[in-house]
Amino acid sequence: MIDTVQTAVIGVTGYAGAELARLLLRHPRLKNKPPVFAGRVNEKDAARGGVPLGEIHPQLVDSKGNGALKQEPFSWELLLSRGVDVLFLATPHEQSREWVPEAMARGLRVIDLSGAWRLTEATNRAVYNFKDANAELAAATQAQAVYGMPELHRAQIAGARLIANPGCYATSVILALRPLVAAGLVDLTHGIVADSKSGVSGAGKAPSAKTHYMNTAGNFSAYGVFTHRHTGELLEQIGLDANEIIFTPHLLPIPRGILSTLYVHFREPQTRASVAKVYHEFFAGSPMVRLYDKELPQIQYSVRTCYEDIGFQLAADGRRAVIVSCLDNLLKGAAGQAVQNLNVMLGWPEAEGLE
Repeated sequence: MIDTVQTAVIGVTGYAGAELARLLLRHPRLKNKPPVFAGRVNEKDAARGGVPLGEIHPQLVDSKGNGALKQEPFSWELLLSRGVDVLFLATPHEQSREWVPEAMARGLRVIDLSGAWRLTEATNRAVYNFKDANAELAAATQAQAVYGMPELHRAQIAGARLIANPGCYATSVILALRPLVAAGLVDLTHGIVADSKSGVSGAGKAPSAKTHYMNTAGNFSAYGVFTHRHTGELLEQIGLDANEIIFTPHLLPIPRGILSTLYVHFREPQTRASVAKVYHEFFAGSPMVRLYDKELPQIQYSVRTCYEDIGFQLAADGRRAVIVSCLDNLLKGAAGQAVQNLNVMLGWPEAEGLE
């Protein structure tokens, strides 16, 4: 176990970056070791040493002076001079795809919040249309990447050099379905329906016509039907063929949170107790998953927490179930899971700094 490390965050200006900064600044293992924040800084701000964190995210100003920490102009030399051990990338997919190999070559451990390294199958990864300058290096880097879902890959995450933080939709669907599919309960010939809804922050901070208030307020819309980039994560991590699941994301007129409603058929009739037993055994020792035995989860219960909430209802015939899965897309779906991965990577208690 490592007592502490020096972290760095590239991409603090975004929504997930803000949550990542908040969690790292309050993490008990990182006291007196605030993250190094780096990124694009214009010439005027570079002249004053960077942009104060309090100007980027006023909510992070506190009595400890954290608001005075600065996002400095990015350079590898900056990270080296500050003794950075673990680099968090909250950057666009293409940027992470370019930077991760160099970061690892410089001895840094990387937790990447983008989709750059999540997918092992080239056919699934094609949705990103990456143009790797060095295909051999990219393949070697991909081979070292561990899908950062501790509930599934805890042993591989411990000591990993590159963790690919999962997608937010993917987290909500995979954690709810993997226990049942792995146990052989689900009749895949009937297909699975994954009906997922996310708050607007899931689209990122950059404004667009689709996320404009006038378009989202009082509205509810489907998008990315059969084309959403998280689909490959579902196939690889649950162990499904493309024809065994239909995943449809929707945009909710709320700031944050995800609710996925999942419809499954069972191979044999089940009881509530038999299904609950599968979930409780699968998630034994997983502190960031909460199982609802009597009611169904709601977004309001999980928003602004780092938990994944799962509940289900069984049909009278015992052969069909509706599973409801909720999480905060910026926390368990992004920054919270990234810090959870940090904890597991370094041998710290998994829930430390998250509850």
